[in-house]
Amino acid sequence: MIFSNGIDDDEKWLAEGIAGIQHHAFYLHRALDANNLREALKFSTLMLSELRTSKLSPHKYYELYMRAFDELRMLEMFFKDESRHGVSIVDLYELVQHAGNILPRMYLLCTVGSVYVKSKEAPAKDVLKDLVEMCRGVQHPIRGLFLRSYLCQVSRDKLPDIGSEYEGGGETVMDAVDFVLQNFTEMNKLWVRMQHQGPSEIKEKLEKERSELRDLVGKNLHVLGQIEGVDLEMYKDTVLPRVVNCKDDLAQFYLMECIIQVFPDDYHLQTLETLLGACPQLQPTVDSKTVLSQLMERLSNYAAANVEVLPEFLQVEAFTKLSSAIGKVIEAQADMPIVGAISLFVSLLTFTLRVHPDRLDYVDQVLGACVKKLSGKPKLEDNRATKQVVALLSGPLEKYNDTVTALTLSNYPRVMDYLDDGTNKVMAMVIIQSIMKNYTCISSADKVEVLFELIKGLIKDLDGTSLDELDEEDFKEEQNSVARLIHMLYNDDPEEMLKMICTVKKHIMSGGPRRLPFTVPPLVFSALRLVRQLQGQDGELVGEEVPTTPKTIFQLLNQTIETLSSVPSPELALRLYLQCAEAANDCDLEHVAYEFFTQAFVLYEEEIADSKAQVTAIHLIIGTLQRMNVFGVENRDTLTHKATGYSAKLLKKPDQCRAVYACSHLFWADDQDGIKDGERVLLCLKRALRIANASQQMASVVRGSSGPVTLFVEILNKYVYFFEKDDPQITPAAIQGLIELINNELQSEPTTLISDPFFASTLRYIQFQKQKGGAMGEKYASIKV
Repeated sequence: MIFSNGIDDDEKWLAEGIAGIQHHAFYLHRALDANNLREALKFSTLMLSELRTSKLSPHKYYELYMRAFDELRMLEMFFKDESRHGVSIVDLYELVQHAGNILPRMYLLCTVGSVYVKSKEAPAKDVLKDLVEMCRGVQHPIRGLFLRSYLCQVSRDKLPDIGSEYEGGGETVMDAVDFVLQNFTEMNKLWVRMQHQGPSEIKEKLEKERSELRDLVGKNLHVLGQIEGVDLEMYKDTVLPRVVNCKDDLAQFYLMECIIQVFPDDYHLQTLETLLGACPQLQPTVDSKTVLSQLMERLSNYAAANVEVLPEFLQVEAFTKLSSAIGKVIEAQADMPIVGAISLFVSLLTFTLRVHPDRLDYVDQVLGACVKKLSGKPKLEDNRATKQVVALLSGPLEKYNDTVTALTLSNYPRVMDYLDDGTNKVMAMVIIQSIMKNYTCISSADKVEVLFELIKGLIKDLDGTSLDELDEEDFKEEQNSVARLIHMLYNDDPEEMLKMICTVKKHIMSGGPRRLPFTVPPLVFSALRLVRQLQGQDGELVGEEVPTTPKTIFQLLNQTIETLSSVPSPELALRLYLQCAEAANDCDLEHVAYEFFTQAFVLYEEEIADSKAQVTAIHLIIGTLQRMNVFGVENRDTLTHKATGYSAKLLKKPDQCRAVYACSHLFWADDQDGIKDGERVLLCLKRALRIANASQQMASVVRGSSGPVTLFVEILNKYVYFFEKDDPQITPAAIQGLIELINNELQSEPTTLISDPFFASTLRYIQFQKQKGGAMGEKYASIKV
């Protein structure tokens, strides 16, 4: 076998071959036009002799072959018309066997043989058998393959088949099958021989050339697949054993691939044992995982498109056989990369989810097989293997649209444990997103336990990981996802819901100071939702068990929030304490509400040092305390005294002023009987006024002018509010005096009178009330604006 030295040589030799074919074809056409058989045979022989070259690569040889093929089509038309050449087809068949060289002779013989079969002057099986036998005379691999491909091409429409014009007279479908299989066998031998046709140093080139020619061999299988008479029995007993018997690496892979693609899916189902039995016997270098994956894909598509055939899958025990075959292939190929083994499990899982979606035991079995393969190995570091494991774990989530189903699979978390920490977190996010997308409600403590074990990569530091390595945005997204997940946990049964809350608490408490501010609040609000559900229960013991009551939940909440105060996230802990105090107020639990306020005050005193945070905290405390109606006089006075005291001690005068006048609302509540202390309201407002005056004087010293009067106007609005609420201590005279004070402050500016928009709006409101008349108009009548 002579090999080309490069692309340029290939092109040169191809050009020479094409020129030769064109030259002889010119004279061939003249002979055909003149109906000169002798000349036609002479020049067709010369033309076909160009195919004897050994210089071309398979790709270039194919181009040369197609030029000759086109000319042979015209020659065949000439042979069909006996009136043109004057020789009977039988004599013509004998005549062409005397052509000089064997390769042109066989091409001519195949061409005349095609016409011979068409004429029906001899049984098709005899002619075809004769041709397939005589083609053995060409043993050069490339030339022999193209010759037999030509034989396959010209005979494919002349095979004895059911409903074919060539059936009958002793000829059966079996004759067609024998012919195609014999041609296939001989072609396969030539194809296999190619790898031994040159020195070992060009082995890679030989393999490439072999791969380029594989479709020629596969044509036979395509012809077999189109023979109507090839029923299941014939396929099982004759076709399949002949095809899978090859021992060559490349041939094994390609032929198995062809079988899977060419023959009907129901044949594969019924011959599954034979097909799968061949897989473990394939050569170690054969990509058997791809063969198995393609087979499973074909079968699962078949099941999805034909629901009525699903019982057949159970009848032939398809899953068991496939699972067993995969195990044998993995065992037989000990050096198979881990990614290859996992990809087989992915294909088997896909098959299972499509064909047997109701068999969760099958799904778990596939995951278990993967765990067995991975056991004893460290966490995966191969990116490709990792992606396959993610695909394996994502399959059940996508199929069932219900993460709860995946939680029932005992091997699911065991597979996840083999993922590296980063991928473990990615998979945890996939699980959470699946729950969110499908609005899945997790409703039992057992399922919560399994779920939080699955997503542990998000809720605590895994071995060898550091939060410092994480991107801040990614970290926030992960923790917010966990927070949203906690809100998806719900059960109508209070006992079970409390168990779920305790299970979540157990898991998130190990999250560390950066995670707890994200995960504790949703847990607290889930518990408070349960408190609202139980509102009104007294918490008495029943038997030996402590019932689920607001008191027991508040004890849990106190412990939970306490972890935040030491994280530290004191501002967040204070907000949550106040939320719990409100809930305790609604449950009429005075002692519990007082305890939560006490905790909030302790945090304020000991942990909150930033002045802005203090301002926010004191207003939250005042606002929450204002809404409380559960406290007795003593407890309320204690808390109110503390709130007003903290307000007056804020760092900046304007903040002091606003907090103090806000405290005035603590002494006057329309919706609570007995909380209408006008004197203390006035005391707060006067105190605020003194602070505002001091702030104004400090501003005057700093800027050399009186500065803004906003604080005075804010206090004026409080006076107006309590005046309308009928606080007897707030008189028209007091309001009038405050209006005059503000006017004086504004007029003291060195420039012309400056109008304050807030003050102007307040005056318009008072004027409006005066003009409205009625009782309110009378109240405002004496006030001059």
